[in-house]
Amino acid sequence: MFGATLNGGWLEAVGLAAVRMTAFLFIAPPFSYKAIPARVKAMLGIALALAVSPRVTPDYVPLDTGPFFTALALELLVGAMLGFLVSLVFSAVQTAGSLIDMFGGFQMAQAFDPGSMVNGAQFTRLFQMTALALMFASGAYQLVIGGIVRSYDDLPLGGGLNLAGSAELLVTGLSQMVLAAVQIAGPLLVVLFLADAGLGLLTRVAPALNAFALSFPIKILLTVLLAGMVVVVLPEVISSLANQAFGLMREVR
Repeated sequence: MFGATLNGGWLEAVGLAAVRMTAFLFIAPPFSYKAIPARVKAMLGIALALAVSPRVTPDYVPLDTGPFFTALALELLVGAMLGFLVSLVFSAVQTAGSLIDMFGGFQMAQAFDPGSMVNGAQFTRLFQMTALALMFASGAYQLVIGGIVRSYDDLPLGGGLNLAGSAELLVTGLSQMVLAAVQIAGPLLVVLFLADAGLGLLTRVAPALNAFALSFPIKILLTVLLAGMVVVVLPEVISSLANQAFGLMREVR
C-alpha cells in the first residue's frame, strides 16, 4: 500500500495563487475573449498556479480561516487589478480603430461583438480582432503571462497592494493608452483632417458646389485605401504594448 499526505500550507498557497491567476485571465487580453470558455480559463489558472508553486510555497505561512478568506479577497483584487492594467494598455488598438471610424465616417454603422464585448464600427472591431490574433501569433501572450508570474515576487500571497500606487499606475496606463491610440491612427487622421480642410476651402471658393455633400464618400474612400498603412504597423505595435503592459505589472506594489 502506498500512502500520501497533503501539506495544508502548500494547498493554501496554490489555492491563493490560482485565485490571482484566474481573476487575471478573466480580465486580461487575449484570454478575456468570451469565445474561450470560463471552464478553460479556470483550468488554465489552476495549471499556472501549480507551475508557480515552487515560487510561492516555500515562504508561505498557513493562515487561520478568517485571515485565509481575507487573503482570497485580496488575491482576487490583485489579479483583477493586474488584468485591468493589461486590458487598459491593449485597448489602445481598439481606441485607434474607434478614432478612424469617427473621422472616416463609419461611426454610424456600429454593432456589438459579444465575443470581445466591443461596441463599435468596422475598424474598431477589426483592430480588436487583429490585436487578439497577433497576441497569440507573435507570442505577446507569453510576456503577459510572464508579468503575472513575476508579480508573486513583488506581491506576496495575501499581502494585497498599495491602492495609492495602483491609482497612479492606472493614470499612467490611461495616458499611455491615449498616446498610443493617437500614434497608431495619427497618419490616417492627418489625411482625413486635410481632406476636411480641402473641402472647406472648396466650399468657400465655390459655395454652390456644396462640396460637403461629397465629404462622406470621399473620406470613406480615403479611409479604405489608406487603412493598410495602419494595419502594417500593428505587429510592432502589439510587441510594444506587450512590453508596456509587462512594465506596468512590474511596478505594481
